[in-house]
Amino acid sequence: MPSPEVSDLAYRLGREAEAVCRHYLSAGQRSGKYWQVGNIQNQPGASLYVRLVDTRAGVAGKWTDASTGEHGDLLDIIRLRCRLSRFVDIVDEARAFLALPRQPVVTPPNRIKGASPDAACRLISASQPLADTLAIEYLHRRKLIDLSHTTALRFHPNCYVRPRSASNRAAWPAMIAAVTDLDGRITGAHRTWLDPLTADKAPIDPPRKAMGHLLGNAVRLGAVDDVLAVGEGIETILSLRQALPTLPLAAALSAAHLTAFLFPSGLRRLYIAVDRDHAGQRARKALTQRAMAVGIEAIPLLPRLGDFNEDLCRFDADQLHATLVEQVRPEDMGRFTRFPNRR
Repeated sequence: MPSPEVSDLAYRLGREAEAVCRHYLSAGQRSGKYWQVGNIQNQPGASLYVRLVDTRAGVAGKWTDASTGEHGDLLDIIRLRCRLSRFVDIVDEARAFLALPRQPVVTPPNRIKGASPDAACRLISASQPLADTLAIEYLHRRKLIDLSHTTALRFHPNCYVRPRSASNRAAWPAMIAAVTDLDGRITGAHRTWLDPLTADKAPIDPPRKAMGHLLGNAVRLGAVDDVLAVGEGIETILSLRQALPTLPLAAALSAAHLTAFLFPSGLRRLYIAVDRDHAGQRARKALTQRAMAVGIEAIPLLPRLGDFNEDLCRFDADQLHATLVEQVRPEDMGRFTRFPNRR
């Protein structure tokens, strides 16, 4: 059991969680109620997330690295970032940090607005259905023809963007995806900005970005009963739909968020569409372990190339079906497949 002094230090650091993160994990950034960074080595990314406020899931200051499974509190971050081994040195560093005068952190108004589920709801409400839009052209270019059960996807003709690189264009058309929690409440939105001249991703950096509360949530396509397929990207999971048109799908939007995906009630089998890169493989392993721990069968779906949309664009839906038939349970092929008599 930690001493009262250590518990008090951890509590005080938790009250200053964002300031601690800005100091020791400066390569990260705030995303809703969390600070996200690549890893404990302070590299850019979003695998490691630190809770900045108390929630039902836990207290401020607790952190988890979705790629490695490491977790701890802010004292652990100080220990690892400062490479301290003696307990007295860790306590001294924490005391010194808490005693430092710090300027209050002022978050730009647009960051506050953009990070909220309310802003995501407003964007989705201002969007229109996909039919006869540039978003349909974009999806068709990716060989995504069967778009049944995709009401979570919409289109905005003039969506504001702030690219990292210099640009004199403040808005582009965009495919909008609603991010929802397990109760169907909108918690965020994902934007894929599009070029009207090419019907491809807009020539900006980055061409896609999410907003709102994403951790544990997903873009959901189809109602879940007891079987679900989950992956990183929207195009990746939509590729599965071309061969399995009634299979419920979820896009977690990144490898880190895939690791933290929350399981729907009643789920007994989870297919994990794996991206063939290091982050995708680690996310698959971590999500499989979490699923098995609660009695859910987890089955990886492995593409031939980098991801299933690459497979679909290089080959076709028949060859994608042939890839999946070797990996999907026979009863699920019969239940969800386009070709119920094919084996």
